[in-house]
Amino acid sequence: MTGPIHLDDRYDEPDQLRDQLRRILRHRALIALGLVLGLLGGLALAEYRAHTYTATGEVLVRSTADPFGAVGVSADNQVSMTTEQQIATSAEVARRVARALRLPESQAGGLASRLRVTNPMKSRVLRFEFTAGNPQRAAQGANAFAEAYLTDRKSRNDAAVRRATDALGQQIRVLNQDLAEEKLEQKDAKTAAQSQLYTLQKRVLDIKSRDTDAGDVVRRATAPHLPVGPGLRVLLALGLVCGLLLGLVLAWLRSALDSRIRSVGELRGALHTPVLGILPDDDEDGHGELLKVGRTGGARAEAFRALAFRLRKTDGPAGPGQVLVVAPRDAEAAEEVAANLAAALAEYGGEVLLVDADSDVSGLSDRLPLMPYEAPTLEEAFLPSGSVLVEAEVSGRLAFRSGGGIGAHTRSSLSTEAHRLRAGVESTTVVVTGPFLTHADALAVAQRVDGVVLVVGLGTTRQDDLRQVQELVDCSGGRLLGTVLDAARPRRRLRLPRRRPKYRPASHPAAPMELPAQDGTFSVSRR
Repeated sequence: MTGPIHLDDRYDEPDQLRDQLRRILRHRALIALGLVLGLLGGLALAEYRAHTYTATGEVLVRSTADPFGAVGVSADNQVSMTTEQQIATSAEVARRVARALRLPESQAGGLASRLRVTNPMKSRVLRFEFTAGNPQRAAQGANAFAEAYLTDRKSRNDAAVRRATDALGQQIRVLNQDLAEEKLEQKDAKTAAQSQLYTLQKRVLDIKSRDTDAGDVVRRATAPHLPVGPGLRVLLALGLVCGLLLGLVLAWLRSALDSRIRSVGELRGALHTPVLGILPDDDEDGHGELLKVGRTGGARAEAFRALAFRLRKTDGPAGPGQVLVVAPRDAEAAEEVAANLAAALAEYGGEVLLVDADSDVSGLSDRLPLMPYEAPTLEEAFLPSGSVLVEAEVSGRLAFRSGGGIGAHTRSSLSTEAHRLRAGVESTTVVVTGPFLTHADALAVAQRVDGVVLVVGLGTTRQDDLRQVQELVDCSGGRLLGTVLDAARPRRRLRLPRRRPKYRPASHPAAPMELPAQDGTFSVSRR
């Protein structure tokens, strides 16, 4: 019988939608920026429209565009409104307007650009809409264009009358000349010529009797009371909507291009390793203290205790004996996690050694509450050479040793701890180094410890760095136990100048880190 097939439900549509919304809502500043830009755009458009006015005048076009060759044709078909609309916006009409307004003809193009002529459906009405920065100028411009169009159309009609009457007059003069000179000898030809002459004369009278007016102004433009376009409220609402859309697009682009870790799901998806703990932002007292377990309280200290509990359950009751705590690019985050993890492990009653393998550039010894160096008693015989107790209220023993880099000293510490584990002594070594991707010592230590705990900063660590760390650990033969997500806000800590540790006075230099195992206990060797 086959077992159930476990499907990854992270790719279901509801989960994808929720995850996408979370990614977008993380960038609230960009959404707010879009809203502000939308409001500013609405205000700018309202300010621009506040000084723009449009006046409208209407003209009825008479059906006399070509009244002489259109006998029996309906009036609507005698006028091409599309042609008249183009003529109304022509350069000749604009020049007439410039002359009427006593402006240079060079400004005729600018006047025409502010004119809009439309023709309502199934009508012989032209609507002149003129836009200007002043209500009176807008009305004056619309009326000037309407009158200039009518004047231009009347001149065209008059020119058509003259052309038609001139042609007929030429024929009449020829017939009169023929009749006067008696060139037509036959009576029928003479009668026909007289009849044709009468017809031409009647045609001329008909043409001259027709009305050649271009049209009538059915509505004169008046100065508008309100500026063109929607009001301030509509523009602000439109700006808000457009700004919201802009902010959402910017937030989506930012989330798509941002490769930093923003949630536990992204951390698991990037490394496919368990998340051992989430460190919250501690708002209680002791904010500047590096060691919180055993000295201060708060949610962050409890998170370190939960981390130690999960770490002990990874490999048996005692957990891994040698743990490297490291961050991809942030040394201070790894130092805090390593120190508090060591203190939390010491609360179980065992012996914990905190090794700083990168003491040349680290200030961990200056930030720990180290006890003054004294000659070791029988109870302190577990201390390795060159190490000192850490002042923490825990049931076990917590010691600190500066390894001075990955060399014989650190390798000796790790090999001695391995011997103690085989001897049955409950002891744990927590090693901290510099950033994994910038210090070669971290990779060398990862090859010799039992496991690596990776410290990831929420919103500061990139997924590419995590994948690179995982690849290097796997290639070196190391083991990545899990990750710790630090959700605290990043703070700038003031680096104090280096000072000589209390437990290394100049008169009593510490011996090299050689930790021989004698009867399952550590012996302290000093010069």
